[in-house]
Amino acid sequence: MPVNLSIKNVPDDVIRGLRNRAANNQRSLQQEVLDILRQAAKGQNEVKIDDLLSKAQQRKPALNETASKVRAAQDAEHDRVARRFEDLLGRADDESRGGGS
Repeated sequence: MPVNLSIKNVPDDVIRGLRNRAANNQRSLQQEVLDILRQAAKGQNEVKIDDLLSKAQQRKPALNETASKVRAAQDAEHDRVARRFEDLLGRADDESRGGGS
């Protein structure tokens, strides 16, 4: 079933080039663009989920490395805050013991 496509914000120089190309080929702009799309689509393999997953796995190591760095930074910050909190609690205990004697 045919589908209507709409391409927005096409630069003027691209439109000029397409119109010139269409005129040289004695076609309308619509026919020229359709011919270009047909040529681009010719010979394309069907997309398979296994291929997509395989490609995603190939890109994943960089993602895992970045996530690991973020987690490490978060853990370090958590440890810093926890130590500071423990220091503050320790001081409060020391002051309450010293003040009550």
